[in-house]
Amino acid sequence: MSHRIIIEPGRSEKNYWKDIWHYRELFYILSWRDIKVKYKQTVLGVVWAVLRPLLTMIVFTFVFGRIAKMDVQTTVPYSIIVFAGLLPWQFFSNAITECSNSLVGNTNLITKVYFPRMIIPASSVITSFIDFFISFVILIGLFLVYGYMPPPEIMAMPLFWILAFLASFGPGLYLTALNVKYRDFRYIIPFIVQFGLFISPVGYTSAQIPEKWHWLYALNPMVGVIDGFRWCIVKDAPNPFLHYPFYISLGVIFAFFWLSIYQFRKMEKNFADLI
Repeated sequence: MSHRIIIEPGRSEKNYWKDIWHYRELFYILSWRDIKVKYKQTVLGVVWAVLRPLLTMIVFTFVFGRIAKMDVQTTVPYSIIVFAGLLPWQFFSNAITECSNSLVGNTNLITKVYFPRMIIPASSVITSFIDFFISFVILIGLFLVYGYMPPPEIMAMPLFWILAFLASFGPGLYLTALNVKYRDFRYIIPFIVQFGLFISPVGYTSAQIPEKWHWLYALNPMVGVIDGFRWCIVKDAPNPFLHYPFYISLGVIFAFFWLSIYQFRKMEKNFADLI
């Protein structure tokens, strides 16, 4: 069935979510375009997607495992513990970076054609999923190298994939809206990502944080996501559902997701003028 666009005051606001569904083919086209642009005619496209998590894992394993001696607290290979934290974090950092620059990178499309602008940042996150699945294959390779069998909880990992998407898309949506109005945010975003790496349990575990600081530490939405991934991958890892910091992180994820959609919709009507 064909979809007709009727332009009248207030109609786009009333039918916004319906329009997103009707423009789903545009979502597929933009997603596929971003994937092709990222990997086509590049020397280090897929290779870099493999090298980046591997090199980061090696550095973190050396610094936190060999120098800080954090690996003595577990019998699970420390490389797997680190990679279990890197897996969701690299998805988060890639998604934030791609999403925050998505509107500015599609200026011509925004100024000439009507469609729900939320489709653009949503489609940009898809490229981050490609890198995520490449990293997941590397994780399986580590299982084979170390002869490691993950626990049955690994079947719950799709739940934390969804949480990782929500934790990434919320801030990314808000940042891309701000980036349209204030272009200097493109310089702030790399700092936010870099800073977030060190306050997230990637090279260390949440159990090593003093208990009195758990409530403050859990305000980082990626804490709950990373702890969930570790529970799915690392044997004897604490069950996040049994500890209150996970629910604080969960609350922050959903609150930020709702706030970002609200602010994005509020600013969206001015994108064509500002961009």
